[in-house]
Amino acid sequence: MTDNGQNGLNPGRPPASRIRLVVSDMDGTLLTPEKQVTRHSIAAIQALQQAGVPVCLVSSRPPGGMEMYFDVLGLHTPYGALNGGTIFNADRTIRSRLSLDPEAVQETLDMLKVHDIDAWLFRGHEWLVTNATGAYVEPEAKAVRMTPTAVPSFDDYQLDVGKVTGSSADYEALMRQELEIGQLLEGRASVARSCQCFLDITPKDANKGYALRQLANLYNVPIEEVACIGDMNNDVPMLSIGGLSIAMGQSKPEVAETAHFVTAPNSEDGWAKAIEQFVLPRVAPLSDTAGKTVS
Repeated sequence: MTDNGQNGLNPGRPPASRIRLVVSDMDGTLLTPEKQVTRHSIAAIQALQQAGVPVCLVSSRPPGGMEMYFDVLGLHTPYGALNGGTIFNADRTIRSRLSLDPEAVQETLDMLKVHDIDAWLFRGHEWLVTNATGAYVEPEAKAVRMTPTAVPSFDDYQLDVGKVTGSSADYEALMRQELEIGQLLEGRASVARSCQCFLDITPKDANKGYALRQLANLYNVPIEEVACIGDMNNDVPMLSIGGLSIAMGQSKPEVAETAHFVTAPNSEDGWAKAIEQFVLPRVAPLSDTAGKTVS
C-alpha cells in the first residue's frame, strides 16, 4: 500500500486524524470482481459499527442494485444511488433528488444514438430501455436484480431523469463520448465512466462528492472527518474532498493520485484492508463520537 497524499488534487493536504463516517463506492471497491462481499469486509463493517461509525454506500447503480446487498452487509443507513444524485433513506423512500434538464437528456440521447451506443434512463426506482436485447441489459439485470421497462422511445420519459447511461462493448467509443458529451454538457451535467462499458450522465451536482456532503450533513459530521473509498473516475469528486481518501489498488493513476492512500485491489480484499489499516486506527472511542442516527 502506498501513500499518495502529496499528489493530484490533494497536494499538501494531510489525511484526517479522526474519522466518524465512512462513505464507500461499491463496484470495484466493496465488491469483488465477482460482485461478492467477503467475510473480511463484513467483519470490518461490524467493527466500524461497534465503534459507532456509520457506513454509507454511494454508487452509480440504481437503488435496487444497491439494496440487494444490505442484508448481508448488515447496513441500514441512507445511501446515494445514480452516482449520488438521488439520496435514499434506509426504508427506500427518496430523501432528496437531482434531475437532468430534459434538453440535456435529449442532447445526450442524440449523441449516443449517432455513435450506436445503447442508452438507458433511470428515474427514482425505474430503469427504462428501448433495446431490451442490448448486449448489457441481461447481465445488468442479473447483477442488480432489476427488470428494466422496455418503452418504444424515450420521448415521454425525459422528466425527473436521475441518470442516462450509455452502454457499449466499444470501450474506446465510450472514452471518446466521455470527452465529447462532457464538453457538450459542460456546466450542465456530470459525465464520467463508472466502468469500461458504462458511461453515466447525471445532473451537474449529482456526483459522489455531492453525495458525500449530503450524507455527512445527515450525520452532522464535518467533511474533514469522513473517510471515502473508490476506484473509478466517478469516485474522484469524493476522493478529492474526503478527510481521508483511499483508492483501490487497481485504480488508474489519475484516480489513485487524488487519494491519500492506495490499498490492495478489490480482488485481494483491499476494502477490508483499507478499513483495518487506515480507518479503524483513526476512529475515536464510541463514548467520544457525536454522530446522530438517521432513518
